Amino acid sequence: MSHYIAMNRFRIVKGHESDFEDIWKTRTTFLEEVSGFIKFNLLKGPAGEEFTLYASHTLWNSEADFEAWTKSEAFRKAHSGAGNRGHLYLGHPEFEGFNVVDGASVSV
Repeated sequence: MSHYIAMNRFRIVKGHESDFEDIWKTRTTFLEEVSGFIKFNLLKGPAGEEFTLYASHTLWNSEADFEAWTKSEAFRKAHSGAGNRGHLYLGHPEFEGFNVVDGASVSV
């Protein structure tokens, strides 16, 4: 069975990194309610002159499980109010989805 990784890249305006991180640390994601969800990570990347790069990273049992999440009531609840925080972002989040290649992964 191949897993699916869903990522959103966020360019966060310099000086607002703590605000952005606090949103993720304190939000209710409702992910535990969704079939096929495995794991979530918030990743902090390099800082440039104007922004710091972040990525949300979720691991799912399958792409179908992820797609079901995006159409669920849990997804709508988890993302309510997101439009009120536009001052934190430099542009819109950029989505990337990946199917894990069977036999090409290593776990410890």
